[in-house]
Amino acid sequence: MNKPVMPLSSYQLKLPKADRGIETYRLAASRRFPAKLQGTLNRVAFSAAHVVSDPLADVDPWLVSAVDWDRTIAFREHIWDLGLGVAEAMDTAQRGMGLDWPTSLELIQRSVRAAKARGGALVFSGAGTDHLAVEDAKSIDDVIRAYEEQIAAIEMAGGRIILMASRALAKLGRSADDYARVYNRVLSQVRQPVIIHWLGDMFDPALANYWGTDNLDTAMDIAVGIINANANKVDGVKVSLLDKQREIDMRRRLDNNVKMYTGDDFNYAELIAGDDQGFSHALLGIFDAIAPAASYALSRLSAGDEAGFHDVLGPTVPLSRHIFKAPTRFYKTGIVFMAFLNGHQDHFTMVGGQESTRSTLHLAELFRLADQAGLLSNPEMATRRMKTVLALRGIEA
Repeated sequence: MNKPVMPLSSYQLKLPKADRGIETYRLAASRRFPAKLQGTLNRVAFSAAHVVSDPLADVDPWLVSAVDWDRTIAFREHIWDLGLGVAEAMDTAQRGMGLDWPTSLELIQRSVRAAKARGGALVFSGAGTDHLAVEDAKSIDDVIRAYEEQIAAIEMAGGRIILMASRALAKLGRSADDYARVYNRVLSQVRQPVIIHWLGDMFDPALANYWGTDNLDTAMDIAVGIINANANKVDGVKVSLLDKQREIDMRRRLDNNVKMYTGDDFNYAELIAGDDQGFSHALLGIFDAIAPAASYALSRLSAGDEAGFHDVLGPTVPLSRHIFKAPTRFYKTGIVFMAFLNGHQDHFTMVGGQESTRSTLHLAELFRLADQAGLLSNPEMATRRMKTVLALRGIEA
């Protein structure tokens, strides 16, 4: 069966190819998605939002994080306008990968204030142990105290908690009992139910053997046991393992009051749509880059138009798989590049200088896939900005 041919626009540019050649690429006719939520949603959907770096700050980017607070909060307003929640200060915001805890806390405080000013827009914020250097973590009690410190700070700001995976716990935790001790203690103290984040080592190699084992079946048994034992303190679980069957299996084992939030940036469309035994809600980094399409697709799903949902969200999956390709931890570069192409920031500069973590070929393919999914909101601007980046990398228009 032949694929439908996308109509073309009048915009074109030269893009590099894998064989070291250069092609003249002509953009497809763009799709238009509403800038605000149309209708209602029947899934809870969070975008794990990025931070906008301040390119004019006189700092050494590898050592000091400088944030453009106005543009960062404006991006969250964009997410909220679309009916999505913000998952604040997560790995998409380069948490623990350029963004330190003091800056993360300021980000959380500013985001919570902005949400309250909108009458209570949805925001949950990451609490972890990243202010405790892994080499300084000597005991399980050190891990517990570190979690307690961040949770207290976020709750003092009026925020809700996403309990992030801990590098220190991954280092020290040797058994199910170690993990149960930490999570039981921490969950017993939270003011409101939290989202627990299980982040796989493809996103952060320091989290290998989380839950005290390298066997994922055993790890899931341990995680499900701890979560279900504390179900009254757990709003939901975000699983980022890029393995749809494991997510489905875990979803079916969770207490009925605990939501599953997909963190699978490879298979999110089918996981959100679900099956006759249930579905996943969403807490996704890719929803930063595709927020207007995600909002519109979810509104179609809520209206009973599953075909419309897949028509919009399906074409975004190849882009997401490209952005999150191995080494997956470098996906933030693609997220920020999309924000640059779509005008949410005026530069392609990142905290920690991480704009350098992906190749010119990677960015060129990202541009093609974003265009083919109808995700370039202003094709003229996106083309102009892509040409500027390519020129800096030796490819003239």
